[in-house]
Amino acid sequence: MSAIAMETQIIGNSQAASMETTRPFFSVRDVHSYYGESYIVQGVSLDVRKGEILALLGRNGAGKSSTLRSIARTNDPQMRQGEIWLDDQPIHKMKSFEAARAGIQLVPEDRRIISGLTVEENIALAKVAPGNGWSLDQIYQSFPRLAERRKQEGVTLSGGEQQMLAIARALARDLKLLLLDEPYEGLAPVIVHEIERILHSIKPLGITTIIVEQNAVAALKLADRAVILDTGEVAFSGTAQEVLDNAELRHEYLAI
Repeated sequence: MSAIAMETQIIGNSQAASMETTRPFFSVRDVHSYYGESYIVQGVSLDVRKGEILALLGRNGAGKSSTLRSIARTNDPQMRQGEIWLDDQPIHKMKSFEAARAGIQLVPEDRRIISGLTVEENIALAKVAPGNGWSLDQIYQSFPRLAERRKQEGVTLSGGEQQMLAIARALARDLKLLLLDEPYEGLAPVIVHEIERILHSIKPLGITTIIVEQNAVAALKLADRAVILDTGEVAFSGTAQEVLDNAELRHEYLAI
């Protein structure tokens, strides 16, 4: 373990002890997850405040997407140990559909736009779920591109527009924690800026966001705080600006 990782672990342990009586809005505690017998997420712990944007970073294979999927309670990877709390709800005791009803929405890398349905039908289908999500009018006001294409089949949209649609579907449900897996991949800068505008606009509403993104600099400029994973473990936890200001840290764990 490097000196940076050791110092971070000591700080993390003292923070965990001080938070026993005051649980943050969202917390992950010592989560261990496996793909079969492959040990992927190796004791990850993190905290996120309400309305905060957290960048979850690391090299390929560090366990970022697996951590998101563990939080969303998908069946793969299998979480075998640890606790996940959202707004005092024990997410670790829930199945994926229950976690979604509790307010966790995962936007996966492939976006999963439903073929054969229009933009509006994709959003309407998401609104069938219980909860108080955004209305169509609210969504179209924040996503004017989607309003213009509301009758177009969702899978025929550009990659950036499909990403907006995937986020809009999450907002149509009762959303407390938004999990974004590689939202900028393959997108033009103008579309990235539009998505960043939307993510900033939902912060005052108390919606918390965790973003996994290979474009680490873009994610850090968007985020309030950052957690860096290294082979399934937390190597750093602190402010996003600390990572931007620390060339040694970026080189060691992010290769930038």
